[in-house]
Amino acid sequence: MNVAAPQSTVLRMTYNTYLLLFFVYLAAPLVAAGVFAFNDSTFSALPWKGFTLDWFFGSTDPKVGMFNDRRLLRGMTNSLYIGIIVSAMAVIVGTCNAFLFERKQFPFKNVLYILMIIPLVIPGVILGISILVFASMIANGAETSLNLDLAFLRPGMFLVILGQFSFLTTITSLVIAARLRKFDISLEEAALNLGASRGRVLATVTLPFLAPALFSAFVVGFLISFENFNTTLMLVGSDAPLTITMYDRMVKVGSTPVLNAVSVFLMVGSGLLAVLSVLAQRNRTGE
Repeated sequence: MNVAAPQSTVLRMTYNTYLLLFFVYLAAPLVAAGVFAFNDSTFSALPWKGFTLDWFFGSTDPKVGMFNDRRLLRGMTNSLYIGIIVSAMAVIVGTCNAFLFERKQFPFKNVLYILMIIPLVIPGVILGISILVFASMIANGAETSLNLDLAFLRPGMFLVILGQFSFLTTITSLVIAARLRKFDISLEEAALNLGASRGRVLATVTLPFLAPALFSAFVVGFLISFENFNTTLMLVGSDAPLTITMYDRMVKVGSTPVLNAVSVFLMVGSGLLAVLSVLAQRNRTGE
């Protein structure tokens, strides 16, 4: 008998009710955003005025859809560009970190591991401000002392990538290390005994085993990068990603159904990527 499960009828009903309310609480905002994305009204509010796809495909004011809004499309392109670059970087460095912490023994290993984890507990705003101040200090010093204009250290896409990379690497390292911990190192030893080089063993034995974790780490990193706001807000320049573009639009003109349409698009895209990530984690051998 599971002693942790509710035993009485009252406790069981209370437990089930709590679960129901919890999932309703999580889903209600998403459902509301989805509904108002198809409402034939210029405001994201009731009453319902009919079904429309104008907030996705409309081309005339006041119903310019997301696929015809150049600013939103430019923000989405910037987010894709940043997300792909920073996720790829985080996976590469995260793989190196996973091998370092799982395979090697060296002085102050635990201290370095804690330092790697720290970006996850630092608020995004503080992390962004710290990177901005540090980069500006270097840029100002180079300009004053050496008459060098280090424009890439000013607010812009480079600093956004650097800021997101600082904490995404921690996440990818943990994901890949968890998979590497399950690897049977005797497989590598057998391949080495058969005459394979270390590079060939890595390419044909170890990395194929890590492939699901590498893909999942990339997807997780991309999704977190795409929706990141706090750190990005502190480091963004003229090439604003989608989250900053949506925030700026909401501040200037208020919440409109086109933002709901963008939210629906992102929910569907995130859901598909999450499903692919789960499928990738399944061992192809049925393990």
